[in-house]
Amino acid sequence: LREEITAVLAAFKPQDQVVLRLESPGGMVHGYGLAASQLQRLRDKNIPLTVTVDKVAASGGYMMACVADKIVSAPFAIVGSIGVVAQMPNFNRFLKSKDIDIELHTAGQYKRTLTLLGENTEEGREKFREELNETHQLFKDFVKRMRPSLDIEQVATGEHWYGQQAVEKGLVDEINTSDEVILSLMEGREVVNVRYMQRKRLIDRFTGSAAESADRLLLRWWQRGQKPLM
Repeated sequence: LREEITAVLAAFKPQDQVVLRLESPGGMVHGYGLAASQLQRLRDKNIPLTVTVDKVAASGGYMMACVADKIVSAPFAIVGSIGVVAQMPNFNRFLKSKDIDIELHTAGQYKRTLTLLGENTEEGREKFREELNETHQLFKDFVKRMRPSLDIEQVATGEHWYGQQAVEKGLVDEINTSDEVILSLMEGREVVNVRYMQRKRLIDRFTGSAAESADRLLLRWWQRGQKPLM
């Protein structure tokens, strides 16, 4: 999103506005926090931003959406899920049954609160839950700052709603599809689709895909064990 936002800022004219088609069920906290910060760059420059949601803007997806001046949702799009979740397996008992020992060495009391392979402690679990609650509070504070009229305690329960219900809750401003929003703006205006595409060398197309897939898989498993999801 960084490249697209930078391109918009570089070419923006006073009469312009931005429409973002958003479809996301959420994901890693830091990734969606950065994406929301990129959209915040438009808001900081007083550039009108409309976010359209045809299918889903939940959790981290809603964190992005709430930055907009206006949120437009399809009637049955899923919106909300302002909460934080984290889960991970623990293989310690299985490893012990196979006489396999795991050693975990850290410097810093809470460097590793929970582990996939070692034996977890109640202190570690409590610290992890504390971090989840802190992340949730930051999430709520951000949404409230972007949409001050929201009853944040009512909507920040982790629940999600369909578009029409989301309007009633104040999470969404209008019911419509992205197609209709864009068609209405095309009357007397020029509409430009902004998308960043990185050109790959031919050799990279053949050699990079397998390695990238493996890297993404390993990173995904590592992140799931370390970071909460939104």
